[in-house]
Amino acid sequence: MKIEQISKHVWSLRTWMLIPVTVWVVKEEDGVVLIDAGIPGMAKGILSFIDRLNAGPLKAILLTHGHSDHVGAVERILKERSVPIYVHHIEMPYMEGDAAYPRRKKAAQSVRKGVAKALQEMQEGQLAGVGSLKPHFTPGHSPGHVVYYHEQDGVLLAGDLFTSKRGKLRKPMAMFTADMDEAMRSSRIVSELRPKRLEVCHGGPVLAPAEQMKVYLQQ
Repeated sequence: MKIEQISKHVWSLRTWMLIPVTVWVVKEEDGVVLIDAGIPGMAKGILSFIDRLNAGPLKAILLTHGHSDHVGAVERILKERSVPIYVHHIEMPYMEGDAAYPRRKKAAQSVRKGVAKALQEMQEGQLAGVGSLKPHFTPGHSPGHVVYYHEQDGVLLAGDLFTSKRGKLRKPMAMFTADMDEAMRSSRIVSELRPKRLEVCHGGPVLAPAEQMKVYLQQ
């Protein structure tokens, strides 16, 4: 697993499964938060890195969505650390197996019922911050997809809202995306936030991504 500090408070942890799979560790004042949980084989490396970082205990796991390559290490992590897991409430019935993801024939459980909690919502559907991270609802790739913005570092952890290639924004993988038109509309969050750096699960970093949005939306 490749580990890289990408900003003052954020580290990326990457492995490969035909394509890259990335999760992120964010340092908070009282511990660390894990963004996504990758594939099962990443669990040992994630926990080992958190211990070596010596920045405090794992406080929570925040999910961008519930697809299997984003939640794969959850069970193994929970066997060793008792931590809450948060996801958008819209995503819960899909990942808990009560409903089939759009464009999939059958429901499939990727996270046991009762394991995850809903991200707290404020007025008008906005999501409450979690430590230094601000979640933003960005449906399309999945019904309850969210991204997490670390404003202090200017880093947007975008899950599967995009893929990337050689520093350029690319669309999420079509065969796994519920509604591409909605995903494209959700991508406008980049123009609103104007992060310095954007991270995706499947691909490398994108610097100053807002400068690419006009071209991206014309695809």
